[in-house]
Amino acid sequence: MDTVFHLISQYGHLAVFCLLVLGIVGLPVPDETLLTFSGYLVYRGQFHFLPTVLTAYAGSICGITISYTIGRTGGLYLIHKYGPYVHFTQERLVRVHNWFERMGRWALFFGYFMPGIRHFTAIVAGSSELEPHVFALFAYSGGLVWVTSFVSLGYFLGEQWSRITDEVNGVLLWITVAVLAVGVLVWWLRARKRRAA
Repeated sequence: MDTVFHLISQYGHLAVFCLLVLGIVGLPVPDETLLTFSGYLVYRGQFHFLPTVLTAYAGSICGITISYTIGRTGGLYLIHKYGPYVHFTQERLVRVHNWFERMGRWALFFGYFMPGIRHFTAIVAGSSELEPHVFALFAYSGGLVWVTSFVSLGYFLGEQWSRITDEVNGVLLWITVAVLAVGVLVWWLRARKRRAA
């Protein structure tokens, strides 16, 4: 964490951009804390609000696009090559794609707010061959809301940013666990219903 603060303090917006790219792709970067700290620097007058939001937004959409591209290329290759060994057929791939068409696009939008989820939504979207324009619409708009929310949070909290950020991260973690639990339950009930039919 101290390394992140040091990099941002020393290299400014360049560090914000690079760290967010790496964090969205999946490296262990504390994205929300990074954004909130950047907002705090806006509060201190070391950063300006609009350039900070735009830089962070550019980093987030670059990272999510890289993840989507990985899924679209490497993910599909692995599915076609090894899918049959784990019973992941073309029919199931089509089912995932159809789910993304109906509901998964919202996972791209809201996934930013769920630690651990945003790293995978774009890869799954790419692997399921979700159309690039649909991916961009939901992923990029979600990224803008996410970035603006946390930079604003750091700005308005001021000197209290560190204490409140820990609480916010805890709440987001519990929401993520709850969403995953509901998702697993729904999947299990549907699988059970299909087996009974």
